[in-house]
Amino acid sequence: MRIFKMEWMVLALSVVPLYAAPQQDTLDKVVDRIVTQEQAEMNSLRQYSPLVETYIQNLKADKNLGTVPDGDKYFMGRAVLAKGVQLEPLTDNNNSGRVKRKVFGGLGSLFSLSMEYLPGGFLQMIYLDTNGFDKQHYKFDYVRREFLGEVRCLVFDVTPLAKAGKGRFVGRIWVEDQDFHIVRFNGAYGGSSRSNYYFHFDSWRVNTGPNLWLPAFIYSEESDVTYAILKRLSFKSQTRLWGYNLGHTKQEQELSKVLIESPIPVKDQTISANDFSPVMALRYWDRQAEDNIVDRLERLGLLAPPGEVDKVLDTVVENLEVTNNLDLEPEVRCRVLLTSALESFAIGHTIVFSRGLIDVLPDEPSLATMVAHELSHVVLGHRIDSQYAFSDRLLFDEKDTFRHFGFARTDSEEQAANNKANELLGKSPYKDQLITAKLFLDALQSRQKDIPNLISPHLGDRVPTNMTLSSTTVPSQQRPGDPNAAADPKQQTTGRTPLVALPLGGRIKMDPWSDKLEMLKSKPVGAVAEREKMPFEVTPFMLYLVREGNNISSAVPGAVSADSKPAAAGAKVPQKK
Repeated sequence: MRIFKMEWMVLALSVVPLYAAPQQDTLDKVVDRIVTQEQAEMNSLRQYSPLVETYIQNLKADKNLGTVPDGDKYFMGRAVLAKGVQLEPLTDNNNSGRVKRKVFGGLGSLFSLSMEYLPGGFLQMIYLDTNGFDKQHYKFDYVRREFLGEVRCLVFDVTPLAKAGKGRFVGRIWVEDQDFHIVRFNGAYGGSSRSNYYFHFDSWRVNTGPNLWLPAFIYSEESDVTYAILKRLSFKSQTRLWGYNLGHTKQEQELSKVLIESPIPVKDQTISANDFSPVMALRYWDRQAEDNIVDRLERLGLLAPPGEVDKVLDTVVENLEVTNNLDLEPEVRCRVLLTSALESFAIGHTIVFSRGLIDVLPDEPSLATMVAHELSHVVLGHRIDSQYAFSDRLLFDEKDTFRHFGFARTDSEEQAANNKANELLGKSPYKDQLITAKLFLDALQSRQKDIPNLISPHLGDRVPTNMTLSSTTVPSQQRPGDPNAAADPKQQTTGRTPLVALPLGGRIKMDPWSDKLEMLKSKPVGAVAEREKMPFEVTPFMLYLVREGNNISSAVPGAVSADSKPAAAGAKVPQKK
């Protein structure tokens, strides 16, 4: 009997390595595919030169709000990924063209050591490791399966092996389980020193086509970095990449179409007025200048193609036109600048708002206030320089875009537009709902010293914080000058302040391949604490990932637990106990 038991035990033990070996073999194969795919990803990115925008807010402690902005930095350029992480600056700053492994640094005395952000350091965060991400330098620890939106991912913790060298990534990666692309990585580069710092970051890639995942959004944050012995740094930043395709596909498709003009054109025998009067000729000439500018900005990747957000703006314009009996020719149209800086301007009869400005506006009446200001420039006949009707004026180097174009108005034109905007709003459907617009302008004015780069326009005018809404447009029971005035009587009884402005990214989402914009569709969040309001502030990215061609869910963007999703076919990975 004992012999039988011992033989059974030996047989059972002999099965264990036979079961464990295939599991380890499967894990190794998965890691091999991840490494191979990441290497292919890095090689494929060399063909692209996307636009890169990094906005940084330094932070200071606030006893009621936790932290608030305390100065900011802004960089914008075009990445030349064929040359690694090289940046060609579009905005004026002394360091945007420098590419270094350190994220910031400087020289000076021991107690006055200066600090500078290097944009190349933030662009580097699109890569896990530019020196080689492989099993010879990293250890991979499987964590679990997890859904990021509708994309099921394998989650690994990765750490550099001993003697792997400085600058290696330490953190967590999310790998989609169909083709093993890394779609998100969260952590930092190791090896910071007294003069070289590597910040923590959360980097996201989005699916823009079959087997194509492109870097699009990076969030970085540090709460207590010590430098120069006594100095401390606390900041949050957002980096966005777009313009991978720049809309060339549409033009190529138009070129490939075969169009044949009929040899016998059809002529209308009736007498029609086809000639241009001098006034019509002038309008057409100005419109040609507008079209040239709009087309150039769109080809540069600075202006979004026409889409859903434009229709929202057009509706507000129509509401103002109808209630004020305006008949404007040619028709007024709206477009969106893809940058974060808060600005707006009118190019003739084309009104342009930056993505950042639309993002932070709290409601439609506030948006209507901004629209009314720019529409007033159109109504008052404030023209642009018609030199852009000559096509050669648009042939300039991309680096000179912000120096070449300028649509800011004179002080007298701005004041006239403010007065006219009050008149338009007073007859509009928004006339009794403008308390939030007043609070928005007050909040922006009070914060302007803390976010000077966010409110500094590149092409147009600053948001008119000096715009005085007439007394007829603000409910009399609320004090316009009181920053604690509430837009809702219920908020007055509870003592809560209203949501005067949204954080950056609060309204719009962007496709980094086509540059198309959509209004953000998110679920209600319920009661919002004071620390969660974050007007004009930087917040983390949390994307609802989908595969190209799938129906986009209306669920709130963010990571969804795998526990709520059914199992699907994928690679075999041993479950961690």
